[in-house]
Amino acid sequence: MALDGIIILDNNGRPIIQSGFRSTTTAYPLLHIDAVNDALQKAERSADVDPVIYVASYNAANVSSACCHVRVGDLRFLCPVSGDVDPLLAFAFLQTFIDILREYLGTVSAATLRDNFDIVYQLFEETLDTGGHPLTTYSNALRDIVIPPSLLNKLLSVTGTNFNSTINSGFGAGAAIGPFSSPLPWRKTGVRYNNNEIYFDIVEQFKAIVNKNGAVLSSNVHGKIEANAKLSGTPDCSLNFTNPQVLEDCALHPCVRLLRWNRDKILSFVPPDGRFTLMDYTYSSNSLPSPSPAQQYLSSVMPSRTNVALPFTIKAIVELEDSGGSFDVTLTSRYSTHALENVVADMHLGQGAGGIRCSVSRGSGGGGFINAGGSRNMDTFGASSGASWSFDAQRAVLRWEIPIVPPSSSWSMHGSFSTTNRIPRPSHAIRVHFDISSHTYSALKVGQLKVMNAKENYKPFKGIRGRSSGEVEWRW
Repeated sequence: MALDGIIILDNNGRPIIQSGFRSTTTAYPLLHIDAVNDALQKAERSADVDPVIYVASYNAANVSSACCHVRVGDLRFLCPVSGDVDPLLAFAFLQTFIDILREYLGTVSAATLRDNFDIVYQLFEETLDTGGHPLTTYSNALRDIVIPPSLLNKLLSVTGTNFNSTINSGFGAGAAIGPFSSPLPWRKTGVRYNNNEIYFDIVEQFKAIVNKNGAVLSSNVHGKIEANAKLSGTPDCSLNFTNPQVLEDCALHPCVRLLRWNRDKILSFVPPDGRFTLMDYTYSSNSLPSPSPAQQYLSSVMPSRTNVALPFTIKAIVELEDSGGSFDVTLTSRYSTHALENVVADMHLGQGAGGIRCSVSRGSGGGGFINAGGSRNMDTFGASSGASWSFDAQRAVLRWEIPIVPPSSSWSMHGSFSTTNRIPRPSHAIRVHFDISSHTYSALKVGQLKVMNAKENYKPFKGIRGRSSGEVEWRW
């Protein structure tokens, strides 16, 4: 399976840069650009456009194709594919290429791409070969081939100095420091740090659908272990957990030794230099007691559910009448020790909604966090509690924002709305997004972390922390 190429469009649908294409005709990439722009113009919202768009052939000699596309900020990345090609390959490569751009440029935008046109084009050439197959996607290997943009690099290019020769001249003719000189493709040789340290972030995301009675219809927890290694030499790390049975469907970084993980459930690896994702996983409830036969049957016909307790409850009372309605929503935290942060609740009131009258307030509970968020007052749509609300007339979405929900506290929002339609048609669900610091749903615990290096004599600083986020659809 091979990819035909990559095209990057700006916010107006105009191409900024594209890679080389396998197709011999110049009309092929233009055909996919027009297909995506036409789909965006016909859709009410850009999010409504299918991620894979069918593109018919423009003459009898060519076969039909498809265009996979993703939006990143003010850019849209296109990857045309033809023949028997799995679209997941295109999306996986696009995500990898976007991550590479973030490492090189920091912010991925139209301005940064135009300022670093030569860097982006070199990355095209190194990550995708002429046959459309992914080539070099490890950032450590790429940095030996494509020098990241920097002030020093620009100054040397202005003075006419060859940056690669300037670097290589200081290491002697016998040193193997060229591209692909390392036996490990994910880690370059000769890495040195004054302060050696390695950090791990256990990041988990909880998604759930809850019916109007508060019963969980479906829920799941996906997690990943993000690492940032700044270690000299070639360190050998070993990370084990006290409860590895909570991990399921694990996807490991290529640096992890599979035999050791399958046998002992220990992550043994030589880490890449810098940031990387060590492992992706799904939280499993296999550590719970065995279910009864009746529970096994129900689990086979019902959507999957985890044993994660809902972090909050919502009580929504919505009364509809001709050309409008009223609402009263109460959110109560169920946690006793952790606060919910950056809580955003969206309520779609239906097309034609307007005339919003709303007030938000704080109820009881959360005595230890009385001043949390109290300074966020909005002139028109605010409340002294620190919560605020806003209305997006174009999307007809009422948004309720609470910076911090202390443990066991309750918050309320009530008001009314009108609509141009005689019968209001609001969405019967409230979508809530939130974050939780220093908390993981799976309660994954690190037992021991070892960093060994036979040729280096240092004791690195090691840090591990957890953080979580969530998205709950609460129906009323």
